[in-house]
Amino acid sequence: MPPPLDIVKVAIEWPGAFPKLMEIDQKKPLSSIIKEVCDGWSLPNHENYALQHADSSMFYITEKNRNEIKNGAILRLTTSPAQNAQQLHERIQSSSMDAKLEALKDLAKHSCDVTFAQEFINLDGISFLTQMVESGTERYQKLQKIMKPCFGEMLSFTLTAFVELMDHGIVSWDMFSVAFIKKIASYVNKSSMGISVLQRSLAILESMVLNSHDLYQKVAQEITIGQLIPHLQGTDQEIQTYTIAVINALFLKAPDDKRQEMASILTQKQLRSIILTHVIRAQRAINNEMAHQLYVLQVLTFNLLEDRMMTKMDPQDQAQRDIIFELRRIAFDVESEPNNIGGNIEKRKSMYTRDYKKLGFINHVNPAMDFTQTPPGMLALDNMLYFAKHHQDAYIRIVLENSSREDKHECPFGRSSIELTKMLCEILKVGELPSETCNDFHPMFFTHDRSFEEFFCICIQLLNKTWKEMRATSEDFNKVMQVVKEQIMRALTTKPSSLDQFKSKLQNLSYTEILKIRQSERMNQEDFQSRPILELKEKIQPEILELIKQQRLNRLVEGTCFRKLNSRRRQDKFWYCRLSPNHKVLHYGDLEESPQGEVPHDSLQDKLPVADIKAVLTGKDCPHMKEKGALKQNKEVLELAFSILYDSNGQLNFIAPDKHEYCIWTDGLNALLGKDMMTELTRNDLDTLLSMEIKLRLLDLENIQIPDAPPPIPKEPSNYDFVYDCN
Repeated sequence: MPPPLDIVKVAIEWPGAFPKLMEIDQKKPLSSIIKEVCDGWSLPNHENYALQHADSSMFYITEKNRNEIKNGAILRLTTSPAQNAQQLHERIQSSSMDAKLEALKDLAKHSCDVTFAQEFINLDGISFLTQMVESGTERYQKLQKIMKPCFGEMLSFTLTAFVELMDHGIVSWDMFSVAFIKKIASYVNKSSMGISVLQRSLAILESMVLNSHDLYQKVAQEITIGQLIPHLQGTDQEIQTYTIAVINALFLKAPDDKRQEMASILTQKQLRSIILTHVIRAQRAINNEMAHQLYVLQVLTFNLLEDRMMTKMDPQDQAQRDIIFELRRIAFDVESEPNNIGGNIEKRKSMYTRDYKKLGFINHVNPAMDFTQTPPGMLALDNMLYFAKHHQDAYIRIVLENSSREDKHECPFGRSSIELTKMLCEILKVGELPSETCNDFHPMFFTHDRSFEEFFCICIQLLNKTWKEMRATSEDFNKVMQVVKEQIMRALTTKPSSLDQFKSKLQNLSYTEILKIRQSERMNQEDFQSRPILELKEKIQPEILELIKQQRLNRLVEGTCFRKLNSRRRQDKFWYCRLSPNHKVLHYGDLEESPQGEVPHDSLQDKLPVADIKAVLTGKDCPHMKEKGALKQNKEVLELAFSILYDSNGQLNFIAPDKHEYCIWTDGLNALLGKDMMTELTRNDLDTLLSMEIKLRLLDLENIQIPDAPPPIPKEPSNYDFVYDCN
């Protein structure tokens, strides 16, 4: 007979004694269980003791988290959080440097636990740590030369404990003084500061900026971009990541009127070229967190265009009208027409109208009216002027080429530029806040100070080329724009490293090539609607679904590394979950870092029998998505969240690394529970495999023997002289 669901069998350790095996009744109060354990070892004052996990996390067990205890878990009897906090609070005030260092080391280790953190904070522990940073370290200034390593370690553990304590969200960031901010900023500004102290200091500054408007202003006064730049020129990617994170935070929280000013400073300090040289083109792989910070910087940089994108042109503004005059002047090489024509206003208007028509504006009489739609607003006119001035030959060629064609075959430069600018803003999501989980940055946008304008210049030439290849007329305008969008999107997915490489990718994606790709995709997705084919589909579908199910379960057996996301991404912990080969148990456990391959079952501490799973929830129905907090409201995170509910009101919460893994896991878990797999990935796989299977069965294979084993791989050729590298 299986044991009752409320009974958990565990081992409990106590220093100097043999571990005790016992059954914990989850219905009994935790204090009663602790008293029972203490009585077994004849320990008085059971209220001074607590249970904690014996693994590296050492988290205390409370009434809130006791349901997470699994059968076979190893626990440890230890001093209560309140007593431990009190002892550490006293130890960090020791006059002995060695004792103080050990105490701070223990404090940094214990501060990860929210139960301990609450008790330490109740003793005004954070205020004491800030006082140590502000003034306490001053006592040891004279000792720094003699005991520099010790001083650096002490400061590192102090800041680590502070970061961990604040990360629990118990205390408001607004409580900190200017003196504390100045001290933290001074650690960032010192070139000789140790790596760990610098990391913690940058993390603290980032959190201050993101969590408090008042602190943003104070931090902005203490830290300049010029002081942060040298940290990007080093070789430590962690420091570079923290530095870009601080720059992003300052950028994100800056008032609208300050952002353009800050962008100018970033340009003056050559931030882009420094990042390109020392981060993107450095001889090492870019990790996920760095990719995320580069993505955020890319988004924030493009968002500077939002103001112009949403600004309508004022037809009465002479300065804005002069830009249109300048476009006309460059295209047709005309100077000071009013003097040449004299007072013949009608003739001048007629000439202007003719030229504006050649330039491809919709409103030939008053082209300013073309820029009253937002988006793209004035941004389109800015792009046109940039193209005309910086790529003058290409601009003149496009305008003159089209003005010499028949009216119906001309590619209207003005209208095309406006619609293209709008499209590029949609592709790059100009005006949208950066996602919490995305790391989709494009290296090519870090290769030029005016990358958006250069991006436009390449794409407007592509549009004109595609228009000619399609032999389009004015009625085909929307079709051409769709093809151009497809060309741009396909080229971007290859992540070109430079704008020139992007341009060459587009050269290979001509209209003819796009037609071939579309034809190929159409053939692959071809849906036969005749009755015999539909009957064959119906017959085959269960086999295909079973194949997809097995693939999903095999992927669950391989396992996946998940993140435990919080408000500070770089402090995230990793955990791994995988299905046992017999499909009966889910193994999971925390990891110190992201694994390079599969994690063995025996290294994962926790287990969840599949038979105990009651339901799988997704999105906003998940318990961890109902919590308050900025991260929890993020749409992207919401779409990647799912939870497993099991016996005794237990829950296992997930945030998938990407949409593909989300589909794999939700499909696999539903398959384990005997439910339908409903994700978009399953639908796509089903369509693809059904189409392939039907085509195979419809092949004329009479008298053709299909071998059971694949043909042998031929020997390698004696040389590779026949290989030609197209790149």
